[in-house]
Amino acid sequence: MTKTPFLAALVAAGLFAADAAPAAAALKTAVFAGGCFWSAEHDIEHTLGVTNVVVGYAGGARPNPTYPDHEGYLEAIQVTYDPAKTTYARLVDGFFHNIDPTDTNGQICDQGPSYRTAVFVANEQERAAAVAVKAKVAATLGQPVATQVLPAGRFWMGEGYHQDYARKNPAAYGAYRIGCGRDAAIKAVWRGR
Repeated sequence: MTKTPFLAALVAAGLFAADAAPAAAALKTAVFAGGCFWSAEHDIEHTLGVTNVVVGYAGGARPNPTYPDHEGYLEAIQVTYDPAKTTYARLVDGFFHNIDPTDTNGQICDQGPSYRTAVFVANEQERAAAVAVKAKVAATLGQPVATQVLPAGRFWMGEGYHQDYARKNPAAYGAYRIGCGRDAAIKAVWRGR
């Protein structure tokens, strides 16, 4: 195939690329359990570098958990992020600042095994970063951190009606959040820190 002289001149001048532009940096994912997955999604989705957040279930063994039947699982979020804009450690730190990491049995008004908090790590680098952030949080708060650092397993996406719940149902979510007292409780944990 021959190029016209005009097209050849554009390519030579760098004004027209003969090949596709280089691919963007590969996106990565992180999985966190922060109590109610609606709140965990709501609190992290506008973080710098975050491109997508979905809610679901992590940490269990049985296949195909559902909202009515997710015993052994934690309500969790899978965060897709751009490593050119943020780091895994920054995401973990942001996650900790949006929960009460000292609560051993859930988060604020959501108590019980499925509402406990965790950082799920996929490799040794993530584990080291999560452990370091957890230690920093414990030192900052001056008390033990209940949030666990656990090996990542399969993340099961939650039902469609749970995705983007706060955005799709602002009145209902707002009433839940106020009634739960989440904002006041998180502020009390992190006040002045």
